[in-house]
Amino acid sequence: MQALSILTLTILLFHQSCDVKDISNSETADHTTVTKKPSKADQKTYPVAEYTKKNKLEGYAQAVFAGGCFWCTEAAFHRIKGVQDVISGYSGGHKAYPTYYGVGAGKTGHAEAIMIYYDPKQINYETLLDVLFVAHDPTTLNKQGPDIGEAYRSAIYFQSAEEQQIIDAKIKAINNSNMYDAKIVTEVAPYKEFWVAEEYHQNFYELNPNHGYVAKVSRPKVKKVVKAFPDLIKLEQR
Repeated sequence: MQALSILTLTILLFHQSCDVKDISNSETADHTTVTKKPSKADQKTYPVAEYTKKNKLEGYAQAVFAGGCFWCTEAAFHRIKGVQDVISGYSGGHKAYPTYYGVGAGKTGHAEAIMIYYDPKQINYETLLDVLFVAHDPTTLNKQGPDIGEAYRSAIYFQSAEEQQIIDAKIKAINNSNMYDAKIVTEVAPYKEFWVAEEYHQNFYELNPNHGYVAKVSRPKVKKVVKAFPDLIKLEQR
């Protein structure tokens, strides 16, 4: 019976994980097709500089955060005023052109991350950190909900000494508060690179609202952010 219980738990965790295999050529619980199997073109990753130039985002400030599955964090930050764009990808690793499954298997050292393009005249870096520390649990090492492994670690990749100072001060303040029962284990490191994730991961939350993981894991996180920061939410996202 014990072996059966462990097997059942493993199956449940797998089906609720941040894994696109759940949706390729599959149907959701209400029998509506979510997406087609990704084409080879949709499975490419590339340097974020190409995305920035293509979408004319050079004039915006950038923030790079990791907080577990990027489907969740991308959706949460898309709702914040002053955020022009959010792209899912991989950062903090050692291999060029990482792939989703390579990252998930721990072969590249990357974390699932997001690149946020924002207008500092409308929202500052410290406020983005406030959102990040609500959007995920920064006290669990290499784990967010059902997702386990270094790819799902909490991380912030700073791009200036000023950002580092803001991060350190924010973490110290949270650790001294009663916001979490445990201390923050977020990786704080200099930004090196960001690889845009495969196309089928982009805007996943909005395009697949009935996907099991989105319904059970992503949506509660997004709702938590919306509830915590009502004044920061874009009017069309309320």
